[in-house]
Amino acid sequence: MAHLSQRGPLADEDQRRISAAIKAAEATTAGEIVCVLARASSDYMTYATAWSALIALIAPWFLLALTNLSVREIFLAQIVLFVVLFLILSESSLYRFLIPGRVRRAQAHRAAMEQFMVRGMARKKNRAGVLIFVSLAEHYARIVADEGIASKVEQSVWQDAIDALLERVSYGEISDGFVIAIEKCGRVLATHFPPGTDDEDQLPDRIYLI
Repeated sequence: MAHLSQRGPLADEDQRRISAAIKAAEATTAGEIVCVLARASSDYMTYATAWSALIALIAPWFLLALTNLSVREIFLAQIVLFVVLFLILSESSLYRFLIPGRVRRAQAHRAAMEQFMVRGMARKKNRAGVLIFVSLAEHYARIVADEGIASKVEQSVWQDAIDALLERVSYGEISDGFVIAIEKCGRVLATHFPPGTDDEDQLPDRIYLI
């Protein structure tokens, strides 16, 4: 998994490189490419709360059986246990082991769909916008194509770009992964939407960090 520094997952130079790749790809097509990189698709606080509460509720039974603590002391221990567990689970990556993979994938998929709408992808009149979305915590990537290009290209066509993107991200080479995916998506868009055909309402050539 890519290392995340306190300054963020991408340096300014990497962001400029991705922006340049988007601009170069869009020069060959009337389509649009938008990139989004998320540290995580959810803070998963609900799960941190649920696991902390469950363990805190179970703990008194063991304390009663194994210790001579009073009811008051057990109650206080229960509160402390809940608080400590919640802080640990909410501030660490332990949720990866406590939350089913399908739940994390569903959260990442929903985040990708939300970003597609938030970034104004549907503003393109030819509906040839493509969102390249990565969520690092879930090791998830998805390419969301608007209906104009989606009606011409099967989702499986984008899989090559997704696989290359995830491979580079797994080595910590996030910008390399995005550049490769952008180039592959650009070639697909250029095939179906060459430049000069309804090329209005251009979106910013940048990567959004969330």
